[in-house]
Amino acid sequence: MKTRRLLREEITYSLAKEREVNILHQLGYFDQQCRFFSRLDDRREWIKSVIAHHLGFRSTNICHVAKTEDWFRGSFNVCIPVTIDNWTDRRQPGHRVMLRFPLPYRVGEDFRPGNGDEKIQCEAGAYAWLEQNCPDVPIPRLYGFALSTGETFTRIEHLPFLSRYFHTLRRWFLQLLRLPVPLHYVRHPNKAKALDGVSEAGYLLIEGIEETQGTMLSNTWSEKQNDVELRTNFFKSLSQILLSISRTPLPRIGSFIINREGYLTLSNRPLSMELQELENEKIPTELSRDCTYSTVGSYVTDILGVHDSRLRNQPNSVNNVQDCGYQMSALAAMRTVAPLFFRRDLGRGPFVFTLTDLHQSNIFVDDKWNITCLVDLEWACSRPIQMVEPPYWLTNKGVDEIDASEYDKIRKELLTVMSAEETQKSSNILSNGGEEVPIRLSEVMEQAWTTGTFWYSLALSSPTGLFSLFYEHIQPLLSKHCPEDIGEIMPFYWAKDAGKFVATKLADKKKYDIELQNAFAESCSDSHLSDHTGKDEE
Repeated sequence: MKTRRLLREEITYSLAKEREVNILHQLGYFDQQCRFFSRLDDRREWIKSVIAHHLGFRSTNICHVAKTEDWFRGSFNVCIPVTIDNWTDRRQPGHRVMLRFPLPYRVGEDFRPGNGDEKIQCEAGAYAWLEQNCPDVPIPRLYGFALSTGETFTRIEHLPFLSRYFHTLRRWFLQLLRLPVPLHYVRHPNKAKALDGVSEAGYLLIEGIEETQGTMLSNTWSEKQNDVELRTNFFKSLSQILLSISRTPLPRIGSFIINREGYLTLSNRPLSMELQELENEKIPTELSRDCTYSTVGSYVTDILGVHDSRLRNQPNSVNNVQDCGYQMSALAAMRTVAPLFFRRDLGRGPFVFTLTDLHQSNIFVDDKWNITCLVDLEWACSRPIQMVEPPYWLTNKGVDEIDASEYDKIRKELLTVMSAEETQKSSNILSNGGEEVPIRLSEVMEQAWTTGTFWYSLALSSPTGLFSLFYEHIQPLLSKHCPEDIGEIMPFYWAKDAGKFVATKLADKKKYDIELQNAFAESCSDSHLSDHTGKDEE
């Protein structure tokens, strides 16, 4: 059977043609990964110089870069462990740091240059905001970061003495004059950057998580999720974190970045994994990087526009006429019913900092399932408080596979723990713009479930899952009987010339299928050619 190599699996043509994502585009990832990793591996001395630069070491000889097979390879990043001899961080004893690179072939760097830098800036901004506003939330220490443009930032305490003294004094004077104070991260040019050669890759330098600090929740969740004591401990830790980051109202929807002057600003579009995934597949999102939102309605409208763009531009977004009609209908209906799922009194806030990628592998826990660290903060942003939701994976189901009754039981358990935490710590009650009536996060989350806002928000965050979520969970809230002709009427309310659009999409799918089949056929031919060549040489 003909197979092709994806990043994490071998895939046959019969499986590839059934996938909802653009497999034809993904077929290039593996080779791109090999080339990128090879370039990084060839620059081990440069990596050591980066570590020494950010941590103030005079020699690079104490830095030891891990072998390639020991690198941590994620879907969007690669983390290179670097062990440091006889070094202790002032905050946490340890001997290992991580140099974290976004993968240019996974974040749309070719299609939209600057996406890698945007991802780095937003992740650095998330670290800085949490460090400044939520010191009780356990995250690794960020030591520094750099953009592909050569701009490099280092924490004040690791700067040379004169620079450290100057910037510390400057911050003290600005604070004394009650003027805005820059962060602890200062532009700190690194001469070695010019010798890099990995021109499209910026990086973050973060604290390494040692085994003594905990393990990924994903390692034990499936096996022990039914242990009530462990689950209660986890829910308590999670509740404390969500309450901590939600108690500070934010003025608009967007992502934090650290600007050139070292100030933290909420001035980037609300970056999410879905946006950069679509842009990576050359699907335009039409969201400029400086786009932020002051209302829930404008944000929802633009996100639905992103879903529209996927349907229009992904070559295999539809399977047949009926499928196309039902997708068009769902998008038209989602736009129509949006006001039914978001409270008008919360339309202009409060907006709260939200961890949009809080899956099990990004959560480290101890043996009792107390959360010890959160990692991978690149998709954290400010969002409407009604979009703060329990993790979708609590019942080990995919976004479009959740059983509502099964999920509801464990969801109630989490909110019961959260409500108790709110009662115990009254400081974790969020006020809405100074109104007399306070807002309790647990009550907002409960109402989001009751009204269906939970499902609507989940659908917005899932380009391929939106349609099943709409028909299985959202539409039934509006009508017990789905009209048979919904796929025949509603498409005409999604776009003009609906019939012409359907014909175009069917042609796109036909072309995609041919190209996909050819890609597997070429792979088979290459394989036979290699075998033949090998025999001749023997």
